[in-house]
Amino acid sequence: MKIDAFDYELPKELIAQKPSEKRDVCRLMVLDRSQETVDHKRFYDVLKYLNRGDCLVLNNSKVLPARLFGVKKETGAKIEFLLIKRLSGDRWETMVKPGKRLKPGDRVSFGENFEAEILDYGSDGTRIVEFHYEGIFMERLEALGHMPLPPYIERESTSEDRDMYQTVYCREEGSVAAPTAGLHFTEDLLNAAQAKGVSLAYVTLHVGIGTFRPVKCENVEDHHMHFEEYFIDDEAARTINDTILSGGRVVSVGTTSTRTVESAAYFDEETGKYQVKAGGDSTGIFIYPGYTFKIIDALITNFHLPKSTLLMLISALYDREKILEAYEIAVNEQYRFFSYGDAMLIK
Repeated sequence: MKIDAFDYELPKELIAQKPSEKRDVCRLMVLDRSQETVDHKRFYDVLKYLNRGDCLVLNNSKVLPARLFGVKKETGAKIEFLLIKRLSGDRWETMVKPGKRLKPGDRVSFGENFEAEILDYGSDGTRIVEFHYEGIFMERLEALGHMPLPPYIERESTSEDRDMYQTVYCREEGSVAAPTAGLHFTEDLLNAAQAKGVSLAYVTLHVGIGTFRPVKCENVEDHHMHFEEYFIDDEAARTINDTILSGGRVVSVGTTSTRTVESAAYFDEETGKYQVKAGGDSTGIFIYPGYTFKIIDALITNFHLPKSTLLMLISALYDREKILEAYEIAVNEQYRFFSYGDAMLIK
C-alpha cells in the first residue's frame, strides 16, 4: 500500500492555531459506518450517540512543559530542548536545536542553577542529557518550561496553553504531545455521560517522539513506529472487559487510547472474546488498513495530517475512501484541523 493513498489537500488557513473558547462547542462530524452517512453536530452532542452500557476509554497522560530555551555556556548560542523521554534519574532523551552545535561534554544553561550536560548522541538526531539543578526537577520544569505545541501551530505557547493543551482528566506526567481527542471533554460532559450509564476507563499512554516523525517510506508496510509506554490498571481493565462481556460498545477517545487497548488485547478462551490485560508495557503497534480491531467499536478523534499514521489508523476502522471523502467534506465545510481543531466520531 502506497503512502500517497493517504494524501489530501488542506488549505493552510484551516489548521487551527488556537483552541475553541469552550472545549465542547467545537464542531463534531459524525460518520455512521452502517448507514454510510455524515452528520454535522457540536461536540456536546456526542452524548446523543453514547448508550447506557457503553464505555469511554480515555488517555490520562499529562503533557510536560517539555520545551526549554537556553544558551550554550561555552559560546552563548541560543539552544532549544524538547524533552522526549526520561531514561533514569535526571537523564533524558532530548531533541535539540540547532543539533550541530551540541556535542558530548557541552553544557546548556536554562536559568539560575538549572542546566544540562550533553552526555551522548541518541537515536534520530537526539541527545542524551543529564540535568543539574537545585530544588525539585518537576517544579523547576514547570517554572521554566513551555508547552510543546506541534510545529504546525505557528506561534509561541502562552499561559492559555498550559490549561487548554491538557485534558481535564490528565493525571500521569510523561507526554510531549496532548492526546488531542480528549481536549474537547469538560468535566460536566463526562459527568453527564456517567449519569446516562456510560462507564469511564482511564488508561495511560505517554505520547513520544513518534508524534513528530513523518512517514518517509513509499510503502506503508515498511514504516516502523516508535515505541511508547502504556499502562492499564486493574480497574480500567475490569471496566472495559465488563463492557465487552455485557454487550456494550468500547468507544475509544483518541488514537492513543486505541493503540493502548489494542496492544493489551488477548483472546480469552473461557469467554470466547477478546479482552484487555491489565499492566504496563511498551508498544510499537502500527494500525493501518487490513488490521482487525479486537477491542474498540467506535472512535472519537480529531482530523489528522495527510500521510500520517493516525490517518491510516482511522482508515483501518472505516473504509479509506470513505474517510478521504469525509475529509473533503470537512475542508469544504471549513472544519478546523489538527490538535486544536474540530472532532470526528466514527460509530
